[in-house]
Amino acid sequence: MSGDLLKSYRFREERQGDWQKLDVILTRAENGGVKRLSDEDMLALPRLYRQAVSSLSVARSISLDQNVIAYLESLCTRAYFFVYGARTTIGERMMTFLRRDWPAAVRGAVWPTLLSALFFFGGWGLAFFLCLQDMDWYWTFHGASFLEGRNPDATVEYLRSTIYTDGHGDGQLTAFSSFLFNNNAQIALFAFALGFAFGIPTAWLLVYNGVMIGSMYAVFWDKGLGYEFTGWLMIHGVTEIFAIVLAGAAGFVIGGAVAFPGGQTRLASARAAGQKAATIAMGCVVMLIIAALLEGFGRQLINSDLVRYAIAAGTGLLWMLYFYMPRRERHG
Repeated sequence: MSGDLLKSYRFREERQGDWQKLDVILTRAENGGVKRLSDEDMLALPRLYRQAVSSLSVARSISLDQNVIAYLESLCTRAYFFVYGARTTIGERMMTFLRRDWPAAVRGAVWPTLLSALFFFGGWGLAFFLCLQDMDWYWTFHGASFLEGRNPDATVEYLRSTIYTDGHGDGQLTAFSSFLFNNNAQIALFAFALGFAFGIPTAWLLVYNGVMIGSMYAVFWDKGLGYEFTGWLMIHGVTEIFAIVLAGAAGFVIGGAVAFPGGQTRLASARAAGQKAATIAMGCVVMLIIAALLEGFGRQLINSDLVRYAIAAGTGLLWMLYFYMPRRERHG
């Protein structure tokens, strides 16, 4: 026993100075960040880390004192996270996501985005033309209790009052807008989350949401209010609908990886596609928040059709430039 203690003592005595230097450097970095370290500290850190790992390996192999092993394990763990861990702050990581990761993920999913738009606007167009041919289709799609008052039986004056803020109809207008936002947010969430089932639920949800909006659009169009309703809807709808389409694209990215895994297993293929899909979906949350702000403020404060169309066109152009404008990748 005394021989083991002596061996452990000598082992620690020969190397403890380097361990303490590493401990001091790590403590300084943990308390004050990388800026607190000198050039000498930065150069010494990798060397001291490798020596500590080597010491830990030797200590385990010759069964030294457990206190020494525990100390070295803690020291090596701290050093590992500093040497190899991320050194960016949350703010820097968010800026990287907005500047590079999110747009790159969207640009890399052009075909899933086009497929998603096809299902959404296909449902929209189908419901719109069916309802214009026969308004009984509206009741088939929505049922008798859907948004009572905004249906084919409503008068032109009443429908007009629901798309302008003139004081007396503002509460109903807010309820309608809240319904649209909550419905679209849920559709976006489920379109992404259910993509693993070969994208089939994603396609169904996109068509469903398109049908709901398209049939409502047909009611206003049939009453001669298509121009006015389009301006009211698109002031926030450009961003909101774009978010739905991108969420559907994220679902199709996962669904495509599951349906066509190539040389991988389906699970491995879905895991590999999941990072891109999740990046797109996280960005959709940002878009829905922006759409809510446009809906909450723009809809309340702006009654001019021309201004509404200008905002809609401006936001659409900004999103297209943000996602698809070629940009130079910065390295290092």
